[in-house]
Amino acid sequence: MTAPTAAPGRKPRLLVINPMSAAHMAQIGQHFDVVHEPDPARRAAVVAAEGATIEAVLTIGSIGLTAAEIDAMPRLSLACALGSGYENIAVAHAKARGVVVANGAGTNDDCVADHAMALLLAAVRAVPRFDRACRAGIWRNALPTQPNVSGKRMGLLGFGAIGQKIARRAAGFDIAIGYCTRTRRADVAHPWFADVVELATWCDYLVVATPGGAGTRHLVGAQALAALGPQGYLVNIARGSVVDTAALADALRAGRVKGAGLDVYESEPAPPTELFEFDGVVLTPHTAGTSPEAVQATVERFIANATRHFAGQAPVSPV
Repeated sequence: MTAPTAAPGRKPRLLVINPMSAAHMAQIGQHFDVVHEPDPARRAAVVAAEGATIEAVLTIGSIGLTAAEIDAMPRLSLACALGSGYENIAVAHAKARGVVVANGAGTNDDCVADHAMALLLAAVRAVPRFDRACRAGIWRNALPTQPNVSGKRMGLLGFGAIGQKIARRAAGFDIAIGYCTRTRRADVAHPWFADVVELATWCDYLVVATPGGAGTRHLVGAQALAALGPQGYLVNIARGSVVDTAALADALRAGRVKGAGLDVYESEPAPPTELFEFDGVVLTPHTAGTSPEAVQATVERFIANATRHFAGQAPVSPV
């Protein structure tokens, strides 16, 4: 499909199916005729009623866009993910239909990398547990001591833009870096591991920074967790599907892993209740990529991608 160029003064019709603030919807509305329906229960009805008029869709990776929805929108020429993830967008089907797919790659990398380090620090130094103890009047003599974060080894599962930014932050703590990717990167001096179990055996902290999807589902399972060891910590700021939650709970219960800091989990948006019993686990509700600066950057990237597309140009960050 050739991207239609919008006539002067005409706003392309856009369907937004993820939650957005009123301020950001107003910003997007300056450029597009917007239909906003983030409620999953009403989404199908809106697609059925409005699908024939929709020219672009804005979604997020965890919500996605199905092949059936794409087929229900004959004028659709652009599907955008607000952030970097696009694992639940039917990309191959979209491209086969001539629909351009774009994302917000790079817009929240700093925020996610910051959050990864925050989770690591909070888990290793037991910040939430010590906070609760302090509020309960418990003094340090009654509490276990926690290890240094510094001077250890961090294994990064995935070494894209976010993984590299986490590595730079970890360097400030004198943490050695290793990484696991499908192929060795010629531009990286850190030790490379072809297998996640080998990486987990080498490191003290295993940090998941790889995309989600069928190819990485449960990549971190019982074997990798056992390799990480009883003093090891897991951090996941990527996608919940990469970590086998049941295996993690078993490893924590048996003392095969010391702790974890998770921003994402398989059950989301429902919390991972099987991990609630463990003091060594720190949880946040998929907020690693959200800050005022990061969200604004993702909105601006979407507007840039979409306005370029409807002007007959390539988007800034195509998938």
